[in-house]
Amino acid sequence: MLVSVNLYSQKKGELNRFLSQFYNTNLDMEEHLNWEKKYANPIELAEIIGTFADNYDDYVLSMWICLDKDVFVRVSEKNADDIIKYLYERYPY
Repeated sequence: MLVSVNLYSQKKGELNRFLSQFYNTNLDMEEHLNWEKKYANPIELAEIIGTFADNYDDYVLSMWICLDKDVFVRVSEKNADDIIKYLYERYPY
């Protein structure tokens, strides 16, 4: 099963700013208010979760991850480290 990360914002341009910084390119998503990416390797979520937590105060965004079918977990600056640790414990490969 693929895992996913979902980003939401009520402010136009926020997703573009965050993702353009994360991917180090301009994604031209000024009008988008949501974004989803699926990963085959759940450990790959750790990088974007860490970046989100480190820049939490700089953006008006919400992040949710889905590791199990129809179960979504909200990521915040307070639980991001625990989620990353959990990823490495659950998927130790």
